[in-house]
Amino acid sequence: MTKGSINVSVENIFPLIKKFLYSDHEIFLRELISNGTDATLKLKHLTSIGESKSEYGNPKLEVKIDKEGKKLHIIDQGLGMTADEVEKYINQVAFSGAEEFLDKYKDSAKDSGIIGHFGLGFYSAFMVAEKVEIITKSHTGADAAHWTCDGSPEFTLEPSGKETRGTEIILHIAEDSTEFLEESRIRELLMKYNKFMPIPIKFGTKEINDPEFTPKTTKDKDGKETTEPHKQITVDNIINNPNPAWTKQPTELEDQNYKDFYRELYPAQFEEPLFNIHLNVDYPFNLTGILYFPKMTNDMNIQKDKIQLYQNQVYVTDNVEGIVPEFLTMLRGVIDSPDIPLNVSRSYLQADGAVKKISSYITRKVADKLKSLFNANREDFEAKWDDIKIVIEYGMLSEEKFFEKADAFALYPTVDEKFFTYEELFNKTKANQTDKDGKLVLLYASNKDQQHSYIEAAKAKGYEVLMLDSPIVPHLIQKLESTKENISFARVDGDHIDNLIKKDETAISKLSEEQQTALDTLLKEVIPSEKFMVQLEAMDSEASPFIITQPEFMRRMKEMQQTGGGGGMFGMGNMPEMYNLIVNTNSELVNEILETKTKKKQERLINQSLDLARLSQGLLKGEELTNFIKRSYEMIK
Repeated sequence: MTKGSINVSVENIFPLIKKFLYSDHEIFLRELISNGTDATLKLKHLTSIGESKSEYGNPKLEVKIDKEGKKLHIIDQGLGMTADEVEKYINQVAFSGAEEFLDKYKDSAKDSGIIGHFGLGFYSAFMVAEKVEIITKSHTGADAAHWTCDGSPEFTLEPSGKETRGTEIILHIAEDSTEFLEESRIRELLMKYNKFMPIPIKFGTKEINDPEFTPKTTKDKDGKETTEPHKQITVDNIINNPNPAWTKQPTELEDQNYKDFYRELYPAQFEEPLFNIHLNVDYPFNLTGILYFPKMTNDMNIQKDKIQLYQNQVYVTDNVEGIVPEFLTMLRGVIDSPDIPLNVSRSYLQADGAVKKISSYITRKVADKLKSLFNANREDFEAKWDDIKIVIEYGMLSEEKFFEKADAFALYPTVDEKFFTYEELFNKTKANQTDKDGKLVLLYASNKDQQHSYIEAAKAKGYEVLMLDSPIVPHLIQKLESTKENISFARVDGDHIDNLIKKDETAISKLSEEQQTALDTLLKEVIPSEKFMVQLEAMDSEASPFIITQPEFMRRMKEMQQTGGGGGMFGMGNMPEMYNLIVNTNSELVNEILETKTKKKQERLINQSLDLARLSQGLLKGEELTNFIKRSYEMIK
């Protein structure tokens, strides 16, 4: 038997490991199983090139709980180690150079790069164990070794009677960590971190029907049939799926395979995904994965952190910011890459050149997939547009490369549920919706019901009205106006239709200049100037007498501020709501107001007309709405 000290002079490194090694102590199981998996995969490689004395076979890992003995066993059938290798890899390499980081490590009391740099993953066992044993036998056939350490720098190393290849790690669980002796807790960790490990993981056994046993059916004298019960057999309970869908080639998978894998990832999710994107690249970096577009709403606070990041099938985190462009964090699925640099806890990504390349690749791949889906089945793509538009519009706004590619598949739906690409929309509207200054004006609505009368007025002129109702539309149209040539967007209720798209011809007012001045004075005496800016317009006599609009610029800035950015710099958030009141000087009612002899009746007609206009815009509420209804009944009488 050998006794000795681990090659580290600082006596208190073990308390530091226990306290600060990881922010989350549960990570120890992931680390130990990852080590066992690595040992097994390395053996597979050595066997394939003829450098191992033992057969590879069908190895598996096993996790066993000994609740009475307060022990947790992690057993692999991998490479194993000789006594010399234990001395080298466990006692020396793990701590070489670690001391220089120790002071900084102690002060920060946070995850640092110490483990990632110095192979301390194995020592995470001491966060939950008061003593750790390693019993190991090398694939070379050398004598087995038994290493024991009680959490101090002292260890013992002696021969072992272990006859089978591989390594067993025994954790004597500490009093403050007995949760890790509970079957439910270990199962939870295995399902979280090791659900898709490439080597089968056994955790207990289970009873199943014997597939080779066929129950016999017999009849009694009355002809009643009786079938004997199934024969039960005990089998290993393999808790993981070693061959998840993303590790396979897209040509090996059918649509149903992708749907089944989605269920495996999100068992509580009832709705099926709309479509998926299979990522598979091996140069200039290695990355595989499957991303799913779920059904979405206009809610920008949609649940993120649904994409799971793996490193060689080991779960790392569901915080994928930095790898996946932000607009795609609303998607679901898996990304697996050994090339993503991670710090000690594997919880936060270090932004570097490789990660940026990966992010660009994912953006390009998603854009290419959307284009192919659009080209392959436009009708289906249009049917799904409402469920995916928030991601696409956000991508157009936030990623320049995606914006450039989006012209091929981004859709602009109309209030009549027709869909146009930008090029189609431009060609469709250019002749009719270009104003007298040669600028194409694209009209849009954000609420079909509230803006119904304005939409109808535009359609009466033969204009197309887009239906753009995402919360980021003000930002998006701002970007489109700055990148596309000679176009502007105008919300259909932003002004009278003839003012939104100004043509050469202008209507002539039936009122003389004196009458218009008198009307303007009268209206301004009754209508509150802090809320409405009165604007006299000569319009069609059949058009509404009073029309309330909100200036496009002001409304857009306020909306942009509400969804982040834009309005803040103009101080719009603090400004009261201001509206234009367009008064049609060719309306019979307006003429009647002007000719009414009594001031009281004039005021009543003005207030009633104003309230009708406010009602059509959803601006009449509370006490004012109650008074309007009461006044309307009196007028009917």
